[in-house]
Amino acid sequence: MVFCSSTIEKTMMMSFLFRGFWDRWIANDIPKQTMRELRQRFNSLEEWTRILYKHADDYEQRAIHALNQNSASEAEKLYRIVGMHYNLIQWMFPETGTQKQEWYQRCKDMHKQADTLVADEIINVTIQVEGNDCYGRIRVPKRPKGCVIILNPIDSSKEESIKTEGHFAKMGFVTVSFDGPGQGETYVRNEYKATRQRWDLFVDQVIEFATSQYEGLPLFLFGTILGATWAIQGSKHPKVCRVVSVSPILSEDVRMPDYFMERLSYIIDDPQSGELLRLDNIDHVSPVLLVHGKKDKFINDGNIYELYNQLPREKRLIQYLDEGHGCNYKTESILEAAGEWYLR
Repeated sequence: MVFCSSTIEKTMMMSFLFRGFWDRWIANDIPKQTMRELRQRFNSLEEWTRILYKHADDYEQRAIHALNQNSASEAEKLYRIVGMHYNLIQWMFPETGTQKQEWYQRCKDMHKQADTLVADEIINVTIQVEGNDCYGRIRVPKRPKGCVIILNPIDSSKEESIKTEGHFAKMGFVTVSFDGPGQGETYVRNEYKATRQRWDLFVDQVIEFATSQYEGLPLFLFGTILGATWAIQGSKHPKVCRVVSVSPILSEDVRMPDYFMERLSYIIDDPQSGELLRLDNIDHVSPVLLVHGKKDKFINDGNIYELYNQLPREKRLIQYLDEGHGCNYKTESILEAAGEWYLR
C-alpha cells in the first residue's frame, strides 16, 4: 500500500507522544531502558531497528553467559527478552514482506532457544482454515488439570502470549495459542487476512483441535481485547466450560488512533465489507469472567456493565481502578483469578 511508510511514521510518533503506547510492550518484558532510548530517537525506522538490534544482541550475550553459569531459568528469561525485541522490529512493518519475515524468524529462533530450557513440553503445530495454514504452539505441563485456549488481540502474535502461557503452565494448564487470520506468523508467512467469517471458522477450528488433542481435560478460553470478544463468542461452543475476557472490544464504532486503523487495513481483508467482530446471540454462552480497567480510553464503564448485565448464567466482573485498555500491569493478578475461575 502507498501509505506504508506513513503508517510507520505515525506509529513512531505515537510512541513518542503517548506513553500508553508502551504498556503492551513493557508488560511483555521490553525493558524500560530500551523504551526510553527509542522514545528519544523516533526519527526513522532504521534508527529504531538499530537500537532494538543493539539491545537484543546485548541480552543474547547475557543469555549465553547465564547458560555458561548453568542458570537455565535466567537464560530462558533473557532469550525471551531478545525475542520480544525482534518481535517489536517485525511488528513495525505493517505489511508482510522480506524484512518483516526475516525479523519474525529471528523472534521465533530466540523463543525456540528458550523453549529448550523449560521442563514443559512445547509443540509447534498448524491447523488449516480455508486451506491456509494457521501456526500455533502448545505448552504441556506435567499432570495438567485443564486446557486453556489463548485468543490474542488482532494486531499481535502468539509470541506475545508466551509469558501468559508460562503462568498458566505453572498453574497446571495446557495452553493452546494460534495466530489466526491477520495475526502474527499466519499473516507474515501466508498473508492470510482477517474477516469475520474467517475468524468464526478459526475459533471453531481451534476449539475442535484442542478438544481432539486433550479430550479428557476441561476446555477454557482466555482472550484479550479483540481476542476477548471472540472468547465470549467462542464460549457458545458446547465443549467450552468457562471463559475469561479481558477488555473486550464491544463496538466497531470505537475510535482508535489513526496509525492503528491504518495498520488494520493491511491485515483485514476488505474492511468495508462488514464487521470484523460483533457480539450477538449471547443467551447461551459459558460462564464468563469479565476484566475491565476503569481508565480504559476505548471501552467505557457503561459498555462493560451493559455486556455484564446481558450475560446469562454464572458470571463475575473484576475492575481495576488504575488500569487502562488491556489491563497490562495486572497480568499476574488476572491469571491467578482466571485459574480460580476455571477450577470452580
